[in-house]
Amino acid sequence: MAAAFSPSQILLLSILFTALTSASADFYRDAEITWGDGRANILDGGRQLTLSLDQYSGSGFQSKNEYLFGRFDMQMKLVPGNSAGTVTTFFLSSQGAGHDEIDFEFLGNSSGEPYTVHTNVYAGGKGDKEQQFRLWFDPTSSFHTYSIVWNPQRIIFMVDNIPIRVFNNHEAIGTPFPKTQAMRVYCSLWNADDWATQGGRVKTDWSKAPFLAAYRNFNINSAASDSVNSAATWKTQELDAQGRNRLRWVQQKYMVYNYCSDSKRFAQRIPPECNRSRF
Repeated sequence: MAAAFSPSQILLLSILFTALTSASADFYRDAEITWGDGRANILDGGRQLTLSLDQYSGSGFQSKNEYLFGRFDMQMKLVPGNSAGTVTTFFLSSQGAGHDEIDFEFLGNSSGEPYTVHTNVYAGGKGDKEQQFRLWFDPTSSFHTYSIVWNPQRIIFMVDNIPIRVFNNHEAIGTPFPKTQAMRVYCSLWNADDWATQGGRVKTDWSKAPFLAAYRNFNINSAASDSVNSAATWKTQELDAQGRNRLRWVQQKYMVYNYCSDSKRFAQRIPPECNRSRF
C-alpha cells in the first residue's frame, strides 16, 4: 500500500528542501536573457530573475553553458491570479531538427483554478511522452523548487525533492532516449492561449497584464561541476522505497493525464515503454 502524506508533512519537506537549496546562485554568471526587449530583469545582485508577459511579447533566458547529464534545480514563483493562456517554462533542450528536450511547462488557469504541470520528453525530435499533474500547494504564493535529474539510465522530475515522474531508458525495446546531445537550460513566459487553458477555450485577459513570474536559486550539478564531488549522486540517481512511495502518492492523487493510458490516441499500439514500468 502506498504511503500517505499529510499536508503538514509535505509542507515540512518543502521547507527543508528550500533550506538545503538556498545557496547563492548568480544569474549574471550562469544565465543570459535571450528575448523580451526589457521584459526580463536580473535582480538582487544576480540572485533573482523575473520574466514578464504583455500583449506585445513574453520573455525568456537560457543557461550560458550546455550540459550532457546532470541535476538541474530552479526555484520558481508562478504568475498569480488569472493566469489563463500563459505558459511558464523550465526545460532542457538541444538545438536542431532532431533535438532532444526535457520539459516542465506550467499552464495557467482562471483565478482560483489550479495550474496544470505539463511534462514531456523528446529524443531525436520526437516527443509524445506527456504526463500532466496538479500541485498540492499554491505555486504562486511562494517559491518552490522544480528539479530535473538526467543521467544515462533515467530522467526524474521532482517538485520540492518529491518525485512526480520517472522516464527510464528503454532503448533496448526501441524507445529513443536523450543521451548524446548536450542541452542548455531554458526558461520563458509566453502567451499560448490557443491551447494552454482548457484546450484554448479560455483566452488570456490582457487587462491583467503584465503577467510576472520569478526565478531564483538556479543550481546546476553536472559533469562540468563535479571536480570537487566526483561521486555526485545524479550520475546514478534512482528512487529508493521512500521515493517510490512518494511517486505513487503523487501519481494516484495528482496526475490528470498519462499518455500511456490514452487508448484513443494510441488505438493501434500503446508505446512499448508503457508496458515496462508502472510509472
